[in-house]
Amino acid sequence: MSEIDELQRRILSAMDRVAQGLDGLNAADPAEADALRQELADEKSINAELKERIDTLSAQHEKILVDAEKKVAGKMTDLDTQLQKLRRINAQLVEACDALRKANAEGVGDPDLINATMTSELEAIRTMRDAEMAEAGEIIAALTPLLDEAAAAAGNGSAQ
Repeated sequence: MSEIDELQRRILSAMDRVAQGLDGLNAADPAEADALRQELADEKSINAELKERIDTLSAQHEKILVDAEKKVAGKMTDLDTQLQKLRRINAQLVEACDALRKANAEGVGDPDLINATMTSELEAIRTMRDAEMAEAGEIIAALTPLLDEAAAAAGNGSAQ
C-alpha cells in the first residue's frame, strides 16, 4: 500500500507541475499547451485508476479482516468449550481426591476409588492437552496470514 501511496503522491505532484506550466503559457505555443493538457489528462486518468485500485484493495483487506475475525471467533468458541470441559473434569478430580484422602485417613484402601481418581486425572490431562492444542491452533491461525503477507511483501520487494 505504501508503494501505491508513493505513486499517487508522485502523480499528484506531476499534475501540479503540469498545471503550473499551463498557467505560465498564456501566450505560449498552442501545440505545447495541448501536449501539456494531454499529459495532465493522462495523469488524471492514471490517478483515477490508482484510486480505484486502492479502493479495491481496501475492500479486499476489509473482507480478509472480517473473515479472520469470524474464524477466530469460531476457534475461541471451541477453546472455551475445551476449557469448560477441563474445569468440569478438574472438579471431578478434586472430589475423587477428597474421597481418596478420606478413605486413606480411615485406613480403608478402596481400589474402585483409586481407579476413579486415576481415570479423572487422566481425563483432566487429556482435556488440558486438547485445550493447549486448540490454543496453539489459534496462535498458528492468527500468525499464518501475517507470515504469508510478510512473505508476499518480501517477494514483491526483491522483484523491484
